[in-house]
Formats: sequence, C-alpha cells, structure tokens
Amino acid sequence: MTTKLSLATLGAIKPKAGVPNYDRHALRAGIVHFGVGNFHRAHQAVYLDDLFNLGRDHDWAIIGAGVLPSDEVMRAKLEAQDFLTTVVEQDNNRTGAHVTGAMIAYLKPGDVPAIVAQLASPLIRIVSLTITEGGYFIDPASGAFNPGHHSIVEDARSPTSPKTVFGLILAGLAERRARGIPPFTVMSCDNIPGNGEVTHAAVSGLARLSDPAFADWIDANVAFPNGMVDRITPATGDREIGIVASDYGIDDAWPVFCEEFKQWVLEDHFPQGRPALEEVSVQFVPDVAPYEHMKIRILNGGHAAIAYPAALLDIHFVHEAMEEPLIRAFLAKLEQEEIIPVIPPVPDTDLKDYYKLIETRFANPKIGDTIARLAQDGSNRQPKFILPSTADRLRRGEDVVGLSLVSALWCRYFAGKSDSGRDIVFNDASADRLQAAARAAKDDPMAFLALSDIFGDVARSDLFRRRFAHALKTLWEKGTRATLQLYLDGKLGE
Repeated sequence: MTTKLSLATLGAIKPKAGVPNYDRHALRAGIVHFGVGNFHRAHQAVYLDDLFNLGRDHDWAIIGAGVLPSDEVMRAKLEAQDFLTTVVEQDNNRTGAHVTGAMIAYLKPGDVPAIVAQLASPLIRIVSLTITEGGYFIDPASGAFNPGHHSIVEDARSPTSPKTVFGLILAGLAERRARGIPPFTVMSCDNIPGNGEVTHAAVSGLARLSDPAFADWIDANVAFPNGMVDRITPATGDREIGIVASDYGIDDAWPVFCEEFKQWVLEDHFPQGRPALEEVSVQFVPDVAPYEHMKIRILNGGHAAIAYPAALLDIHFVHEAMEEPLIRAFLAKLEQEEIIPVIPPVPDTDLKDYYKLIETRFANPKIGDTIARLAQDGSNRQPKFILPSTADRLRRGEDVVGLSLVSALWCRYFAGKSDSGRDIVFNDASADRLQAAARAAKDDPMAFLALSDIFGDVARSDLFRRRFAHALKTLWEKGTRATLQLYLDGKLGE
C-alpha cells in the first residue's frame, strides 16, 4: 500500500520518511531555477530545505523554470505532487529518505511572458542554473562563448522572443532595468571551470550581439559568482520509483537517489542578498578555483576515465567497474601519476586523501549509478574533465601515457561495439560525427584527433599523437583488458 506524495499526505508519510517541519504555504520565492533535474533536486534544493527546516530564510524558496519541451514532463509530474520530491540518500552503511519542499512552483516551459514576469519580480534576487555542461554555448577547444551558434544568433535577432535560457535571463534583466529594479545575481550550479565567468560570458555575449550598451550595463551591474557543486546523483528509472514505493510506501512519480556526501563551495558575491547557506555547511570562499580544479579533474575526470573501459567490458554499474581490479587500479594510477600532480594546492585539503574519498564514493554499491550516465555527452565532458589535465602535463614537458589512453578508450568506444561485440548506444549531441571519426581512426588514428573543436592544441602535440595512436592500436589488437594491464605494468608507452 503506497501513499501518493502531496502536501495533504505528509502526515501519513512521516513515519517512514523525513518531511518538512516548516509551513510550505508560508514560503515566498526568492530564486528562479532553470534546469530542474535530478542534480538540482538532490543538491541546491536539499540545502535550502535543510535551511528552511532550521526556521531560517523562508523568503528564499525556489520557482522552477525550463526551456526545452522535455522540461514539461518533469514540471507536470512535480505539479501533480505539489512540487515535493522524495530524496533517498544511500551510503555504504546507511540509507534514508526525506521529502523536500523548497520548490513552490514551476513555470511552464515556453511561456515566455510568465517566465520574464517572474524574473522581473523584485522578490527574485537569484537566478540559478543547472543546464548541463553542454548548455552554455561554449566552443569545446577554446572554452570561449560561441556567438555563432544558431540558437544564439536567433535570440540576438529576436530578443523579445527568446528561446534560450540566456535570452530569457536577458529579457528579465532588461525589464528590471527599465523598471528601476536592481538586477538579480546569476548563479551557475554546473560542473564547468569558472562557471560564473562562463555564465557571464554567455549572458553578456548574447546581449552584445544586439545591444552593446546593455551588455556594458550587465558587465558593470550583474553578479556571477563562481561555485563548485558535488553530489553523485544517478538518473531515475523504474528501479528507483519501485524502491521508494516498496521501502517507504511513497508513490513519487520522479524521486531522486543520491549519495549521502554533498559539497557546495561558493564565492560570496550576492549584491541583493542570499540565504544563510553557511548554516547548512555551504562553504563561502574568496576563490573557488582551487576547489573546482580539484573536483572537476579528480572526480569528474575520474568518472570520464572509467566510463569507457567499463562500457567496452560490458559493465553496467559504476560500483561494478570499481570491483573490476583492472579498472580500479587503472584509475588509481592515472589519478596519482598524471592528474593529481598538476592540480594546484587546495586550502586545508590533502589531494591524495580527497582521491581516497572519491574512490570510496565510486565504489558505493547502493547508489546504482550507471556507466551509461558517465559515458554520455563526452564531446562536452572530455574537453572539460580530461583534456585540461593532458594540456597541463604537455605544457610542463611531462608524459601523458594514461591520459592519452583515456582519449583512445573514448575513441574505441565510439567505434560502436564493446569488446564482446555488443552494440553501444550513444547519448551525445555529436554522436554521428564522433562515430564516423572513431571508425576512420581504426586505420588512421589522426582522424579522431582531427576533431579540432574538441582536442584543440592538445592534438598538435607530437607526444600526445604518438601516445594516442599507440594506445588505440593496442586496444584494437589486444582488447581493453590487455591494454589496461600493459598500462599498469608500465609497458603501454613502449
């Protein structure tokens, strides 16, 4: 017997799961959030829910917003349960569930007047985003904003009918400026180095295409704090919905599963105020860069490193990949010898201890994170999570045997079949051209490195080209297992 999740049924749910101890009807919105996915609901929304449960800052509730037609599916499911979410935290030794209520509404995707009106409200002082690494219109090789993207060009031509999140943000800022309302702070919660600076470049860059004076005003008046976010959060499927129903008796159309660990590091630059998130363990620091370098290179880079050998060996779950001795040892050697040595020091942090924590988190058998999730969107993730470490080592004149192997594994994966001959299903906006290049690379490895928008200057390095070609040739001739063993034995570079 299950109970349908809603405000009216929280009393019935309380014996099995935590529920908000605050009056949801008394909350007022202070944040509009674009990109209401699993990560947002397991991270930013949880921090705010924790703060509200302390009796603090009830004028900082979230109003959700979306841009894509697919966002309507999430909006409809959440609306049917009063915008509540069941969050299941799964650690190696503990599992628990609680219902969060930090979101109080969700605007219909595509309703531009309603979204702009909400953005222009004086009550809204922060606009936050989790739109994935690929949502910022960044040139992968240079890391710069791409003003030539067709969606950006279209929004520049029709700024009053925006289709992108940045066009909507501009429309909201324009309305506030016209009405004399101070601008909101724009806060990215995506895994991108300098995510505040990247967001600033996108918002100001789009404005400059149609109204340079408006762009100057944005540069002078709008805050874009950098932040580092961290919590492993897999996708929701029938498995997760079933566990919430059977273990907690809750009928939740889209629950969120995540690890117990979470971290958020922010620059304290919020001219219109902010919730007291330091009360719920958010770290406010003068410079986020050391923390994000650590997290993006070690954790996200680690995910990117194990995704493709695991997929080639037909491994489904991340914890199963960590149970495979070859993959676990490959990750440890790669991190300790090639990634960690090029990461700048982080205040009060031992990077080797941090890696041991990451290793434990990856091995968590309860989380149910999948290799398919880690392997998706590599055309955006490799240039952000792997290739910067490669570039740093090359600049220092150091070898890149392991990092070149990661790139070769990604190429081999995109040839389309695992080592056993099983078809690989891709989830990448650039899948067609990646597969064409990967198949051509079997005979000519440079065909893959010719993807200059991804590899950039790294592909011009003779050392990297040699290491990549040798690793890819070995993968095709000997297979994934034998290639990993050669790397572990120190013989792959020979």
